[in-house]
Amino acid sequence: MTVAKTNGTVSTLRLSQANLTAIPTSIQKPRYDRSSVSPGIVHVGPGAFCRAHLAVYTDDVLAAGTMDWGIVGADPLSPAVRDALRPQDWLYTLLVRGPDGDRGRVVGSLTELLSVPDEGEATLRHMTDPRTRIVTLTVTEKGYCQDAATGELDEAHPAIQADLAATALPRSVPGLLTEAIDRRRKAQIAPFTVLVCDNLAQNGAKVHRIVARFAALRDAGLGRFVAEQIAFPCTMVDRITPATRDEDRQLLTASYGYADAWPVVTEPFRQWVIEDNFPAGRPRWEEVGALLVDDVHPFELMKLRCLNGAHSALAYIGVVAGFDTVAAAMADSDLSAFIHRLWAEDLVPTVPPVPGTDIDHYTAELEERFRNPAIRHLTLQIAMDGSQKLPPRLIEPALERVRAGGDARCVALVVAAWMRFLSGRNDAGNPYTVSDPLSDRLLRIGESCGNDAGTLVDALFAISDIFVPEIGAHAAFKTAVTENLRAIQADGMRRALANFLRR
Repeated sequence: MTVAKTNGTVSTLRLSQANLTAIPTSIQKPRYDRSSVSPGIVHVGPGAFCRAHLAVYTDDVLAAGTMDWGIVGADPLSPAVRDALRPQDWLYTLLVRGPDGDRGRVVGSLTELLSVPDEGEATLRHMTDPRTRIVTLTVTEKGYCQDAATGELDEAHPAIQADLAATALPRSVPGLLTEAIDRRRKAQIAPFTVLVCDNLAQNGAKVHRIVARFAALRDAGLGRFVAEQIAFPCTMVDRITPATRDEDRQLLTASYGYADAWPVVTEPFRQWVIEDNFPAGRPRWEEVGALLVDDVHPFELMKLRCLNGAHSALAYIGVVAGFDTVAAAMADSDLSAFIHRLWAEDLVPTVPPVPGTDIDHYTAELEERFRNPAIRHLTLQIAMDGSQKLPPRLIEPALERVRAGGDARCVALVVAAWMRFLSGRNDAGNPYTVSDPLSDRLLRIGESCGNDAGTLVDALFAISDIFVPEIGAHAAFKTAVTENLRAIQADGMRRALANFLRR
């Protein structure tokens, strides 16, 4: 798909509405008139996962003929996605990557993208538009300004303090939601539903408390309104979506003959479980593969522990051992054997029965997904924000195991691997960046403790944002973490893992 310029050079055509007809037939295109789509959703955080998940389900709804659920994206941090997709009329390519190759699809459900830092007022206009009935979010755990230890609003967070001062348009997610809710209330426009699509336990309920508290700090009446009148259904989302690389852009152009500034690569599997609580209405996502239920909790607990917990294990052990990707880590016989033990001994026993789900089949399916060599899911990417990910993924199930008389030995090894990960160098001495909301504090602790495993464990266990006092007071678990850390420091990750498996 190339055109000759007047100076004789050749240029690859770029994805856009006008160029859709020139795209190869092997690429699926929107099967509806995009000019007839009106926005019904504002999505905060239009990164790769949103565009591989929510936007695809909604694209399917539009293709089924319901045209009033287009998505306006609002990036709270950066104009990068907006600037990449604006020349493409908000179109992008989804590459579904399996062991047998790629399947391409152009997704058309985005009607506009905004950057909140420089288009805050425009964002709020869309959020207060009566046509907007749902505000969805994927902003990661740290985007909600929560206190990691309590799960409540971190009232000392700089962004929260700035938004409460009300000297400018809100920048924090709680501030943005509260301002939009308040404007709608004052204009007597029916409230929207807030649909959180991040990996948080009881995500809707947790964010509801955070936003209601922020609103109450602004105005007691507004706080009651948020608490009593705004629906925050819980969700469970699942689709492995690694960050887009330049190689992905180049491969798309080489394979299909057109340019896309920001395609998204994802795995074939997708899952979405949603609490059916939408007072203002919703798309019929259940007709395109989502599961609408009364209680999401068993599904999210299964996913948070079995998938995300195993992912964190692969990440921290993998980074230190020198495995760049999940697939490479799972190809190691010792590490895959450890993941089986982690599931069987420490994680699956803490998952309650899940309606319509065989948990052994679920973990077998997870293993197949982890082993997909076509998905380059970086262990270092998964390792980000460990101080917020470890508690719900691994510390909480470990606490349940020790309360029940177990020892949580496998989780203890993963915690030790995380502590070793904080050094910023793998066993080969190669450096990497430790990206975490508490990184400054964690790195200072690491530097002060050096290689003294006992001192380091004591110092890190004292951080109540990560380790609740009850797990820190459990002598056997703490001792197991310390012994595993000493073994990793002395022998390296791979030998320590091999020795662990022999016990």
